[in-house]
Amino acid sequence: MVCTSGSALLNYYPAVAEAFYSDIPLVVISADRPSRMIDIGDGQTIRQENVFKNHSLYNANLVDGIEFEAKNSKLISKALKTATFKKGPVHINVPFDEPLYETVDLIPAKDITIDNQVSTYEMTHSFEYFGEKWNACSKKIILIGANYPNQKLQKQLIELAKDGSVLIFTESTSNLFDDKFINSIDKLIAPLSDAEFLDLKPEMLLTLGGMVISKKIKQFFRKHKPKHHLHVDEKNMQNTFHCLKFHFEMTPTSFFDGFLQHTKPVISSYQKRWLSVKENRNVKHIQFLKEVEFSDLKVVDLVLKSIPDQAQLHLANSSIVRYAQLFDNNPSIKTFCNRGTSGIDGSTSTAIGAAHINNKQTVFVTGDISFFYDSNALWNKYVKNDFRIILINNGGGGIFRILPEPSTTNALDYFETPHNLSAKHLCEMYQFQYESAVNEEELLQQLKIFFNDGKHPKILEIFTPNKINDKVLKNYFKNF
Repeated sequence: MVCTSGSALLNYYPAVAEAFYSDIPLVVISADRPSRMIDIGDGQTIRQENVFKNHSLYNANLVDGIEFEAKNSKLISKALKTATFKKGPVHINVPFDEPLYETVDLIPAKDITIDNQVSTYEMTHSFEYFGEKWNACSKKIILIGANYPNQKLQKQLIELAKDGSVLIFTESTSNLFDDKFINSIDKLIAPLSDAEFLDLKPEMLLTLGGMVISKKIKQFFRKHKPKHHLHVDEKNMQNTFHCLKFHFEMTPTSFFDGFLQHTKPVISSYQKRWLSVKENRNVKHIQFLKEVEFSDLKVVDLVLKSIPDQAQLHLANSSIVRYAQLFDNNPSIKTFCNRGTSGIDGSTSTAIGAAHINNKQTVFVTGDISFFYDSNALWNKYVKNDFRIILINNGGGGIFRILPEPSTTNALDYFETPHNLSAKHLCEMYQFQYESAVNEEELLQQLKIFFNDGKHPKILEIFTPNKINDKVLKNYFKNF
């Protein structure tokens, strides 16, 4: 990302923070003024050096002047290496004096070099040691958070799932699929009694991937702590449940390459029992969705079923990604969401950027507050004609009606953002084809043709009744 000096740079902070917590290589290059021009009242100047210090891996503050070419080259090289190999954001701050007329079109390649050597991590504890502990447990859970699609990891986990003592919990953003995986965590555990929670509590917990969406599973493990919690990640040590025993600093596939050799199946009814509960939940889920009235829940059900095979799916934060957790995923679809900071900032921008480099159709499902907040994302010339946005407009951000605390006080007056906005005029301005639906019949008609080829990107805006969405969701869980 490249910007001018001044407050323009500060607008990047949400993206920098997201990249920091999601392990995304991101290079921010900002123009600046020479140090002698800072804090003297000159226009478009702020204190830019190290402005992202708390959420960046490296800050290269270049020096103005041709005599510092060698020093600047080293700083730039280190910044690019850090972003590439340590996977995170770096900031290159470039001071310029005026005028900026005598410039070159291309930086000579010799000035910037990146080594092809990736640092490796040594295993300090033997796989045999943890394999013995694993084999001694009759109840084990593997929980995977945000994870980029990985066929090798999929095969390794399917192999582990042959063990009757192992439960594998995945999320929409895990991009892992199998009939023996439990993919709708909240649907499984929300109705459990205290006695059932104790029955589910594992002796060993193995976690992989990034941020976990489900609040309910976090609350479960914080209350019912496993005896052993191991986390596998080449970079981050996530002690999400306050009981982490060991961090394997390596990729999950490398970990399982070594670990699987020391594991053996354990005779246990643990997996069979909870997969039976999963099937029972699915039967009730299907029956409830057949009869439920038009609402956010019903819309998400219909929308997810309609997305074409092989598409790339992006989910906005807040309600959308949480609703998606309740449904089975299409294994051919790659699913992403900005869960590093869980903010609504930039969800649309991320989807448009991903669509630009993806040769498959990209579909973005968003709520109204996320969409309108980031509507500037539509203002660029790189939006592909096959890009599709499905906008669920419930008039104000219904997640606060779902949470128990705001709905029982006057907090809704302050938390919700009621509005009467529509995306129709934005579509006219940005040359998106606009469609809308206000009931199930209209929605089904629109979804039949919405993903077809067209001369422009498209937005389908679905208006849902905000007064009933929270009641529908609560009844959904009561149904179990």
